Amino acid sequence: MDSSLNTWDFSSPLISLWINRFYIYVGFAFGISLWICVQIVIKKQDKNSQEKSVPKTTQDLVTNGYISLQKKEVFVSGVKIFYGSQTGTAKGFATVLAEAVTSLDLPVTVINLKDYDPDDHLVEEVASKSVCAFLVATYTDGQPTESAEWFCKWLEEASHDFRFGKTYLKGMRYAVFGLGNSAYASNFNKVGKNVDKWLWMLGAHRVMTRGEGDCDVAKSKHGSIEADFRAWKTKFISRLQVLRKGEKKPCGGNCKKGKCKSNPHGPEGKEPESPTQDGLPHRDTEEEEAFESTSEEEFGTEDHQSLNSVVDVEDLGKIMDRVKKEKREKEQQEEEASLFRSTGKDEDSERRAMITPALREALTKQGYQLIGSHSGVKLCRWTKSMLRGRGGCYKHTFYGIESHCCMETTPSLACANKCVFCWRHHTNPVGTEWRWKMDQPEMILKEAIENHQNMIKQFKGVPGVKAERFEEGMTVKHCALSLVGEPIMYPEINTFLKLLHQCKISSFLVTNAQFPMEIRNLKPVTQLYVSVDASTKDSLKKIDRPLFKDFWQRFLDSLKALAAKQQRTVYRLTLVKAWNVDELQAYAELVALGRPDFIEVKGVTYCGESSASNLTMANVPWHEEVVRFVQELVALIPDYGIACEHEHSNCLLIAHKKFKIDREWWTWIDYNRFQELIQEYENSGGSKTFSTKDYMAKTPHWALFGANERGFDPKDTRYQRKNKSKDISGC
Repeated sequence: MDSSLNTWDFSSPLISLWINRFYIYVGFAFGISLWICVQIVIKKQDKNSQEKSVPKTTQDLVTNGYISLQKKEVFVSGVKIFYGSQTGTAKGFATVLAEAVTSLDLPVTVINLKDYDPDDHLVEEVASKSVCAFLVATYTDGQPTESAEWFCKWLEEASHDFRFGKTYLKGMRYAVFGLGNSAYASNFNKVGKNVDKWLWMLGAHRVMTRGEGDCDVAKSKHGSIEADFRAWKTKFISRLQVLRKGEKKPCGGNCKKGKCKSNPHGPEGKEPESPTQDGLPHRDTEEEEAFESTSEEEFGTEDHQSLNSVVDVEDLGKIMDRVKKEKREKEQQEEEASLFRSTGKDEDSERRAMITPALREALTKQGYQLIGSHSGVKLCRWTKSMLRGRGGCYKHTFYGIESHCCMETTPSLACANKCVFCWRHHTNPVGTEWRWKMDQPEMILKEAIENHQNMIKQFKGVPGVKAERFEEGMTVKHCALSLVGEPIMYPEINTFLKLLHQCKISSFLVTNAQFPMEIRNLKPVTQLYVSVDASTKDSLKKIDRPLFKDFWQRFLDSLKALAAKQQRTVYRLTLVKAWNVDELQAYAELVALGRPDFIEVKGVTYCGESSASNLTMANVPWHEEVVRFVQELVALIPDYGIACEHEHSNCLLIAHKKFKIDREWWTWIDYNRFQELIQEYENSGGSKTFSTKDYMAKTPHWALFGANERGFDPKDTRYQRKNKSKDISGC
């Protein structure tokens, strides 16, 4: 009995558990499930807490000088700056940009596009995490510079080659700054626009709006190309700082200038692309200004669309109507803007000064005395030479100018050409019309004379300066309007000339044959020059690099206008060896067109190495070569003969035979007689005209071609101790 009770007592709990085992299983399952849920919640909380605390922890560790063990993601590994330059401006900007990037503690590499092979290396930028900056200049006819020519050619071909595809450069990040001159309206910053477009077509990612530098100070957004670059550089540096933090696109492309209500972070927050207001997809929708300067070009090539973007056929009509409407609105705005410029903006108070602070600094360093906002005066080396009794310039030999009494000035520093042999190295502005503030001619002449006299005064007491010539030099007798630029562009040029003549100052005006109407309207001058730097359309385009599209017709019309002048006229030919010395017959035809009184033929002067052109000493002809050219040219123009020679300047004078009287040349000028004639002309209101023969003077023997003196005045010390070796360093 006791034994059975003990057995029952031991086994009864087990039986009870067995009977209720289902409830036990359920309890265990519930407990395990609850434990798993708790663990999941705890892990999620720990993960969120860790993600929030990592940036602060990392920042604290860096601030306290400790090295964080947490690996930090790199969003920008460095910056590569590519430049294509002809005059050195883009190269200089690249250096400045590199210094700014270095200040951000980012690796930077400056690359000349001439030394870069895009076929091998450009695709490497896709995964390099670098930001590429392209500083490219536009050269003649909208072409790239020589250093960027191959890169641009390759990029253009690749962008239109189906084998590369529209995602070839996907992942590459870039920005473009173009250098150009809005005076060349149709080609303004064409290279910069093309490089930007071609990179975009290959799938590269534009990180900011393209910058456009403008050499034309009148139209530059910030007053000069340097200021344009500084503004773009500031935006680029700011953009780099944003990219370094890993900040992504703040919107899906529907906002303007990056302003939107949504602000997703990181790659997960990127919204799907959506059509722009034009009904066309906008592939790059990052935080930046609208792609203002190439949006129209891109819309013209919108076959480069996202694969996720689909446009219904029914919507195509609406899209085209919208595009046409916008085009009409744009044309209307341009017409209104043009009308506004021709009315309201013509006021001087709204126009910019031609001389910017940067230009003023550059010209002052070159020895210019700047006058007002667009004029200048400079002391010629021949003025200094004649003060010392060492001889005058070729104008002294050819026409009897007293070089120490000659003032070299200009009322317009701007020019319509960018000649390869410009001895000012293109520091002056360019333009096709007057768009700047205008100073009064009375003020220009007054300050020009004062500045000239002040520069003469600096030679008082200088060893070698002759006292009598110093005193004579304080009185200006001649004015060479050939310092730099295009004097005939100045709207008040006729008033300025009248003031010169009232002061008994003779006038020698030089024009580049691009303003035929102004030549026709020009009042009489002592002698009018036209630069004839080439005799064919192609060579003129190559040498003068004119801004006008119709430059050749303007050139021919200018020569025709010259033929109608009753005062002394001159062709100025500058010989550039291997460029324009083989066009004798064409030169002869131009002589027949303009019928000038004189033709000055001069070997080009090499002014030292300049990034503005590829002119070298090899392009400078020897004096014997100039003489041979002149002899061959005279053989083709029977009405002309060789009159004078100035060996030091590597220059000869061809004169019309009407100036050869009784077998003697009369190329010199009777300046007193000219002043009498010009005053009679003014007093008669222009009705009493005069001709070239009315104020000519006999040429001295020493100035004639073939004379032993070779153009040196025997009274000057230079002739007395003349070095017979060749010297072509003269003016």
